[in-house]
Amino acid sequence: MSYGAGRPGGRARTRVQVGLQAHEDIRRRGGVVGDAVATFVHRLRADRNNRALRRSFLRAAGDNGDLYVAHADTCMLLLLSTDGENEMRVLAVRDGTLAGAELARLTVEINPVSGAIEVVDQSEVSANVVALPDRTEATGDDSTRDGTATAAAPDPPRPEAAEPAPTPTSSLRTPLFARYDDELLLDLGVVRSLLPTLRKVCTDEQFEGLLTHNLPELTRDVLLALRDNVDPRDVRQYITEKWRSEEDVNPRDWSRAAQRAVSQAETDDDAVLGALGKSFDAWRLFLHPEQKRLATGDFKGSAKVTGGPGTGKTVVALHRVRHLVDRLPPGHSHAVLLTTYNTNLALDLKERLRQLGGDELLARVDVKSVDVLAREIVQEAQVELGRPIDDSAAMNLWHTVITESERFEYDADFLDTEFKHVIVAGGCGSWETYRRVTRSGRPRISTARRHEIWQLVLAYKAHLEAAPRQTTYPLIANEAATIEQRRMTRTEEQARYKEEMGGRDLVHREAGSGMWLKPRYQHIVVDEAQDLSASHWRMLRAMVRKGPNDIFLVGDAHQRIYGNRVVLGHQGIEVRGRASRRLTLNYRTTRQILGSANRLIEGASFDDLDTGTDTLDGYRSVLTGLAPQFWRAPDRLTEMRAVATLIQERHDAYGTPYSAMAVSVPDGSSAQEFANVLAREPFRIPVVELGREGVRADLDAVRIGTMHRFKGLEFQRVFLTSVGEGQVPHQRIEQYRIANPDRYRQEELRARSLVFVAATRARDELIVTWSGEASRFLPEGADETAHRAADLLRQDGPPSGSSGSAAA
Repeated sequence: MSYGAGRPGGRARTRVQVGLQAHEDIRRRGGVVGDAVATFVHRLRADRNNRALRRSFLRAAGDNGDLYVAHADTCMLLLLSTDGENEMRVLAVRDGTLAGAELARLTVEINPVSGAIEVVDQSEVSANVVALPDRTEATGDDSTRDGTATAAAPDPPRPEAAEPAPTPTSSLRTPLFARYDDELLLDLGVVRSLLPTLRKVCTDEQFEGLLTHNLPELTRDVLLALRDNVDPRDVRQYITEKWRSEEDVNPRDWSRAAQRAVSQAETDDDAVLGALGKSFDAWRLFLHPEQKRLATGDFKGSAKVTGGPGTGKTVVALHRVRHLVDRLPPGHSHAVLLTTYNTNLALDLKERLRQLGGDELLARVDVKSVDVLAREIVQEAQVELGRPIDDSAAMNLWHTVITESERFEYDADFLDTEFKHVIVAGGCGSWETYRRVTRSGRPRISTARRHEIWQLVLAYKAHLEAAPRQTTYPLIANEAATIEQRRMTRTEEQARYKEEMGGRDLVHREAGSGMWLKPRYQHIVVDEAQDLSASHWRMLRAMVRKGPNDIFLVGDAHQRIYGNRVVLGHQGIEVRGRASRRLTLNYRTTRQILGSANRLIEGASFDDLDTGTDTLDGYRSVLTGLAPQFWRAPDRLTEMRAVATLIQERHDAYGTPYSAMAVSVPDGSSAQEFANVLAREPFRIPVVELGREGVRADLDAVRIGTMHRFKGLEFQRVFLTSVGEGQVPHQRIEQYRIANPDRYRQEELRARSLVFVAATRARDELIVTWSGEASRFLPEGADETAHRAADLLRQDGPPSGSSGSAAA
């Protein structure tokens, strides 16, 4: 929603947005300030001349921008006015008795790399960084260059805050960023006004203190990467270039800077303004400039976005849906499909889409899991396949087939995945087809063994077709794909015939079908694309006509946990060049947790959801926090009781809600074991198991589930349990180490991806536990450096230092 200038004599309406740094100011100050800012923005949008706003001119920002200070109920705001006051942006928020002085001293400038409007409080930052006397002389003066709205000179440090005089040894310490000159830092995107203070940072403690301030995002990203010893060339490639403006930046053109996507936040509507400061995760609603270009871009055909956990792929997908709906002509049809792998994730997507655009947006969108969609198509076509069985029942049926045929050299898991990902996905209706089908991402097997497997498949299908008739979800998806392909073929034939007939009505031709066919959807958006099967993709491809912006998909092969290795190009989905992008900035997981999780899959090769390969090069987090903890137990019961004790401590001592904590286990039986221990005396911790349909968000209970169930979820604290050798990965894969090396590598890679997914669900804290010997996936020496769970149970609380890192 935006407003133009008011009519003469009427209210002077203004378009108002709240910048990302201002949002962070609000988040830090809580709901009362958020409510005050929301009310202020509503009033300002309605009438900028409203005297109740107490808006006063501060100073000119440049050629076409002015800075104002304004009063809200419980705080004060710094505003940037451009375009003759028709456009205003909230740049910063402060509260308390010194709020006005704090806003007046802020430095506001245009970043010459990104073109973004950035705010820095030089005085606050300098006062909290220890300056070494012999280094300060070389820092240069604090004046700003053209394009900067100059603040008043920082107040001198207060005597009581002064540090003791440095010793001769400490005065010789080298600043952390000494090897990077000013020219390089500025070229990478570091804000100029921060350079003097940056030259005084000599310790990691000072650097962490610097990061606690609300720094511009590009500056923060660059400094974090350089501190992690990332090569400046890689910093430029993976960070700076993602932010770089597509046009030349004039550091004094504030009107143009305010119009850039990098300076704008998605806050120009009532729904978002009402959420300010109310347990509001900014990354779930706001788009990084690179993300916004993807969400609102035009593509000649299909487009693909990949990226590691927490990079905002789902947020991009949601905003993409809104963008596509905004461009639709008026109507009431569900013209856009938003789909994902399972029902639990689809329900979450639907709720988040409602938060983003309300019921008006949902009225034009179908939000369904691919299996629900496939089943509806089959039912609509009145094709009777039988009652669908779940994965557990399908596995039991394979066990029956193996026993009856006495082919014990095959295991049910292998046969089930072969049936899903090769036979059904490849459309193998006969032995000859199966014998020749390609096996992308599957172990190599001889023709003789293929023939044996085919006989087992025939027996399996015979069991399904026996009364009462049964079917599986892969078979339903395959049938749905066939139905939709036939439908699209008829649709294209009709379109060609109509064109040949000069566009005349074809009711006479369609009298037999009773309808004029058209593609089921105009656009399709897919989340968690890596877990869809070939049958799913064939179905989706046939639901939308090939053309601009037809299919938009997001996913990450590093998180593939169901073995659905698909080459998109083979399914008619062509994604090339600029239509394929990769996100690298993690908004959810701390650097410490992310570093440990990345090591789980280090050195492994992953596809890019097509014919290429994908890596996590440049993947990084903007958050800092606790390093992961490691706890070793002598036996299973001790491990479970230790986990219960740690959960109780975090709830009682730190106030963490039970619902913000989760216990990840390798299998369903382990989930029941942990649930029993946590729920009974002496702990009596409320628990709930994660199922296919998810869990009510308002239920305050610890979530317990398999690593598969953690897909797409997020928790404040995650307990990654049972990560012992023989459990993760499961010991059954050892039978393939010599007999079938291809399958062994595949099974181990899938196990690594599962642990990677579970570990990256943690936002603030990750605790890893095991009994017996540590898994080979954990850091070398984990058994020797881990906390001992038995010690925890012999005392009232955890051993000294348990809140920090035990191993990295």
